[in-house]
Amino acid sequence: MSTTRATTKNRSAVRTLLRLWPYVRPARARLFTAAFVAVLASCTGLVIPLVLKWMVDGPVADGDTAGVWLGALYLLLLGFAEALLFGLRRWLVARPLSHVEAEMRAGLYRHLQRLPVAFHDRWASGQLLSRATTDLMLLRMFLAFPLTFLLVNSVTILVGVIIMLLQDWTLGLVILGPAIPVVVTCVIFEKRYAGVARLAQDQVGDLTTVVEESVLGIRIIKGFGRHRSQARAFRELSGTLRGTELHKARLLATIWGVIVTLPEVAIGAALVLGCVQVADGELSAGTLVAFLSTALALRWPVDSIGFLLAMSQEAATATERYFEAMDEVPEQETHTRGAGTGATVPHRPADGLQFHSVRFRYPDAPEDSPPVLDLIDLHIRPGESMALVGATGSGKTTLTALVPRLHEITSGRITLDGADITAMSREELRSKVAMAFEDPTLFSASVGENVLMGVDERELDRALSVAQADFVHALPHGTATQVGEQGLSLSGGQRQRLALARAVVGRPRFLVLDDPLSALDVHTEAAVEAALREVLADTTALIVAHRPSTVQLADRVALLSDGRITAVGTHHELLRTNAEYAHLMSGSGDSGEGEDTR
Repeated sequence: MSTTRATTKNRSAVRTLLRLWPYVRPARARLFTAAFVAVLASCTGLVIPLVLKWMVDGPVADGDTAGVWLGALYLLLLGFAEALLFGLRRWLVARPLSHVEAEMRAGLYRHLQRLPVAFHDRWASGQLLSRATTDLMLLRMFLAFPLTFLLVNSVTILVGVIIMLLQDWTLGLVILGPAIPVVVTCVIFEKRYAGVARLAQDQVGDLTTVVEESVLGIRIIKGFGRHRSQARAFRELSGTLRGTELHKARLLATIWGVIVTLPEVAIGAALVLGCVQVADGELSAGTLVAFLSTALALRWPVDSIGFLLAMSQEAATATERYFEAMDEVPEQETHTRGAGTGATVPHRPADGLQFHSVRFRYPDAPEDSPPVLDLIDLHIRPGESMALVGATGSGKTTLTALVPRLHEITSGRITLDGADITAMSREELRSKVAMAFEDPTLFSASVGENVLMGVDERELDRALSVAQADFVHALPHGTATQVGEQGLSLSGGQRQRLALARAVVGRPRFLVLDDPLSALDVHTEAAVEAALREVLADTTALIVAHRPSTVQLADRVALLSDGRITAVGTHHELLRTNAEYAHLMSGSGDSGEGEDTR
């Protein structure tokens, strides 16, 4: 399920978290101000023990009631100032950090759109979703709270220890006694917690994938009665995640036990020793009260160390997971022969679509494996339509995916009107080439939005007419009707017709159709073919075909067998001269209706 299980060994949490700086930098002024305000608020709290010392040794010892009331007023004002400063800190960080999270999520979305199809074939969608939601939420929480308070609590502890040592250095040394075992425990905890935190976040991605697949595949689950097995798979993953979270809880409980117990023992020892010193007259009662009040004020900064370290490790893991996707190399623009450099590209006469000794192997395939496509040489002349026929697994869908560069060829060249497709930007290339896939994908949007995809709305009616998709006008809101996720509120044939309309709506110069009529009934198919003939007369088209009726739309036919073009000719010529082609068209062979896309 999980796409990656990156190791946390030798990973520096600080170095990992520093990668967030480019996103945090625009908000640095407010964040630094918030940190300063929080330090000021914390130090304000440390003044309270000094006021208590003055009250005990002064007004209380002298029986000065007015002085006691004045001291109480000081304490009230200090408490109010501390609360006000902490509230100001929260206000300072709320807006900029929500912006940081939104920018990171938008950046991840943009990057995912630019990554090659091979990346999306390799990564589970749930892993990407969890990085865009759960991981970014953890990062926002870290930037809002732990990041600031790691600094604030460190300053608070340092200032508090200095105050205690100034009050009485012997009691101060007693309080500092647990420092070394606490530090050692924190180092051990950090290393162990990092691995468990990474595992938990990967398992959240796995669980998200299962939920998403169950929702999208609900018809299959219900149709085959597989709800129990799917529920069992969900329970197993959920149970595994629960076990990992409990492991995290045990680690956190262990460090908290150490961090809370040792300082409490030290405070108890300081209390006993201080009382003895007061009884012997070596220490004033006010000094002991101030010392113990300061020690108690440091309990929260010390106790929170485990919690802050845990959140920091989870944030470092979330950062690591986020940049695993962001570090993936996007589709590269080759821009050869002066393209994109300001050089003038000479005008080329129309030369159609050509494959020149094209070889293709999937990037994740072993190097010694045979290529999926091997030395493909094919020329589709301007204005010509060519049908591509072959058995299941022969590579037809793969070949069509090379034209708009959904996959990059391993060697050879593909040209459009004589221009190498790698010399064009993908935006330019895909404005010239339109595709319709056998398995149509529709978005949660209106019918019109699904077809137009940014094209002039005036083209909508013509495209719907070509695809024989006039059924949309009978929908509740016509072309404004929302089709729902994946378009599953429509039939397979209706979805396929809308996908075909999307392909022809922009009047593309080159059209690539991957068995676009497979889900249509005979009568609808005939009507679509009649309308398509007019469109094909003005474009250069490559059509994957399984049915003789679709093949006859084309001017010529190319037979693809075991990754090679073995014959090219008209439909009738190949029927007479090629036994394999005649076998495929006879219906007795494998027509490839459910062809493996690889």
